Amino acid sequence: MARTLTITKAEYVGGLSLRLTFSDSTERVVDFAPFFQAHHHPQYDKYAVPENFKTFVLEGGNVVWGKNWDLIIPVEDLKEGRLQTEQN
Repeated sequence: MARTLTITKAEYVGGLSLRLTFSDSTERVVDFAPFFQAHHHPQYDKYAVPENFKTFVLEGGNVVWGKNWDLIIPVEDLKEGRLQTEQN
């Protein structure tokens, strides 16, 4: 049975970047700036400011922003460093 990949640790490292540790023990620094540049939406734009970006929490194995999970990116995409930068 495959295990669900989760984030076990998230640290702010500056700008719009986080160092993420995953449940398989891999670690990656992810720069979210390209995501915010490609996805202009009031719900996301407020987190494109470092002071607001730093308000993330680790909840249920995901990095999320906002009380109602305003922003969440799939864990698998974060692990692979794939942030969707083009709107479909």
